[in-house]
Formats: sequence, C-alpha cells, structure tokens
Amino acid sequence: MKKVVINQYIVADPRICHGKPTFRGTRIMVWQILEMLKAGASTKDILKEFPNLNQKYIKAALEYASSLTKEGYVIINTTPQIST
Repeated sequence: MKKVVINQYIVADPRICHGKPTFRGTRIMVWQILEMLKAGASTKDILKEFPNLNQKYIKAALEYASSLTKEGYVIINTTPQIST
C-alpha cells in the first residue's frame, strides 16, 4: 500500500499507524476523534486533548466518515500480518 491522501487533512500511510487514516503530520488516528465525538466530547474537549488539531481537522474526520457510507469506499489496510 502506498500513501493515500484522503483529503486535505487526512492521509493513510503504511509507515504511520499501520496505514490507518491519520491527520496529516500527526500520529493521531481519525477513529480516535470519531470515538470521542461518539462518546459526547465537544470540539473544545477534543482540541484540549489534541492541541495539534483545529476545527477543520474535526470537520474533515466527519466528512471522511460520511463518505465511507455515502460514496461506498473504504481505505483498507493491506499490509500483510505476520503470524506468531
């Protein structure tokens, strides 16, 4: 898998967090922000926890999550798993 630019703020790079979508220039995974939103965290709470982000990153995460069902595509980690 090569680095995939999902949008202006989100990338999936196999060298970072096993290819899971992260915010550009960070190791903060998109799912972390979505889980916080699901749990009822406010934008203010999220920005306090992750000061490297801003409201545009949170909006980008929501747009990405929406696109997964609207557009019918998903970024899948295709890195081979090593069995132990």
